[in-house]
Amino acid sequence: MSEQWLDELKWDEQGLIPAIAQEHDSGKVVMFAWMNRESLALTLKEGFAIYWSRSRVKLWRKGEESGNVQKIHSIRADCDRDVLLLSIEQVGGVACHTGRHSCFYFELKDDQWQAVEPVLKDPAQMYGKK
Repeated sequence: MSEQWLDELKWDEQGLIPAIAQEHDSGKVVMFAWMNRESLALTLKEGFAIYWSRSRVKLWRKGEESGNVQKIHSIRADCDRDVLLLSIEQVGGVACHTGRHSCFYFELKDDQWQAVEPVLKDPAQMYGKK
């Protein structure tokens, strides 16, 4: 399989590209992460979102610990080909490590950041911590 399509993207100096995960049915943006060539190629091959964890410096299969995987419906690039938009099905309904549906749960109200989405699942249960 040709990887020319990977060469057509604009990777940053670390070999990464930003990826936005958006639910295919609701259109809601649930998270942002980084991908490298390997994670994007594996995402296409396996049909589930695989990101590059900058903090862990390794591939991160979304849901590998929590079980909240992201099934890929489509992958798009923006007009500059420097940002990806993943249309996904968020299996388990939780995208955020805090146990919320979306990582974008802080809203600026009256000059303060306020959490506006509830915790749906205890992170300790998702990650097996006590």
